[in-house]
Amino acid sequence: MLRSTKIVATIGPASTDLDVLTRMIQAGVNVVRLNFSHGGAQDHIDRANLVRQAAQACGREVAIMADLQGPKIRIGKFENGKIELESGAQFILDADCPLGNQERVGLDYKALPRDLQPSDFLLLDDGLIVLMVTKIVGSQIHTVVKVGGELSNNKGINRQGGGLSAPALTAKDMEDIKVAMSFQADYLAVSFPKSAADMIMARQLANLAGEHYEHKPMMIAKIERAEAIPALREILDASDGIMVARGDLAVEVGNAAVPALQKRMIKMARGANKIAITATQMMESMRVNVIPTRAEVSDVANAVLDGTDAVMTSAETATGRYPVETVETMAAICLEAEKFENYKLDPNFFNTNFTRVDQSIAYGALFTAFHLKVKAIATLTESGSTALWMSRHNINVPIFAMTPSVATQRKVSLYRHVQTLKLGLSMDRESTLKNAEELLLANGIVQKGDLIIVTWGEPMHHVGGTNALKIVKVGEY
Repeated sequence: MLRSTKIVATIGPASTDLDVLTRMIQAGVNVVRLNFSHGGAQDHIDRANLVRQAAQACGREVAIMADLQGPKIRIGKFENGKIELESGAQFILDADCPLGNQERVGLDYKALPRDLQPSDFLLLDDGLIVLMVTKIVGSQIHTVVKVGGELSNNKGINRQGGGLSAPALTAKDMEDIKVAMSFQADYLAVSFPKSAADMIMARQLANLAGEHYEHKPMMIAKIERAEAIPALREILDASDGIMVARGDLAVEVGNAAVPALQKRMIKMARGANKIAITATQMMESMRVNVIPTRAEVSDVANAVLDGTDAVMTSAETATGRYPVETVETMAAICLEAEKFENYKLDPNFFNTNFTRVDQSIAYGALFTAFHLKVKAIATLTESGSTALWMSRHNINVPIFAMTPSVATQRKVSLYRHVQTLKLGLSMDRESTLKNAEELLLANGIVQKGDLIIVTWGEPMHHVGGTNALKIVKVGEY
């Protein structure tokens, strides 16, 4: 059974092994995420090469997503590695402190004191520690502990409600973009964007760095700042997709607000013909357990029913004990959830204003496929745009993006409902269409007598030129 929802898996120490990674891809990984918050440039280059090697061993194309660290605001280190904070205690965050102790700790973001005022709440270690600001004295932020606990080196800091001024792209990110383009990362995920300008700048830097390789990545905006929510429309317009990054977002807006925001963001992304990825702690317990909790199963299933393009693992496959089993379990949950989807043409489908010929062909194929109950849609594509438009609507007809481009195969691997097949496009229309039909037959996707829809562009090899649609009865060529 074909799985519509895709899986993005983060690799790390637990999965940086050819055999493990190969088994993860065989289990259902469509996109591999490289987390640039950890490791150096050569580590990421080596892992990218490993991904390509494992994908080749599996006989399929897998996309690589380079996830930039962004301005992760953290405390410094302690003399003894950690301390225990008690509720009601006084504690100082000091930008000039070289090594922390029970009374104070340093900051890696020296401008933090300028962003705060008394009565602000700071949430450390994903909200496990809560401090209230009492006063600012130069480089020192004086606080009182509201929720105590163990605080160890380099834990993250969020301001409740957002409002920190750190730029989305740091100097490190700019260098990491060059590294990511050196191995032609298919997707670039930008952490903590607050506006369209952040995404535009990241795209310009990526395109410039990729120019030597004739490569342009697709841009994913990670929605994890409170300020990004009111700017979501403009961020979407400047991106190719969004990631519902529920960790930092929950810390800033509150856990209770996240589920509704997740549904809203996925709906907005699909309506804007953009990609949506749902991330953070989806299978968290599988870091140490071979079976997920019932709540985690429901979480993944609900994201599928919300219409997300992909669900993502983080520590579960990067450092967990069961990376392969996590992917297998996630894939099984996706398949079961998809059985209960409501297959229909959205009400706004009939009110869409077409601005391009290829877009109108894509919608025409969907309308025809839905009413004729065809077995498959085959879109012959150079860029993948037609497949993307088709994938925004759920009509229970698999879409096969057939392309000679390896880069397009990798890119399309993240689109919901879309499978990819490599097909050479000749200048002869009839032979190309016949080859497309034979490819579907050879892969067991269709049988003789089935109806399929084929879309293509004339002349062949013209990027962005899909302008033809044909209803084909398999076996009648």
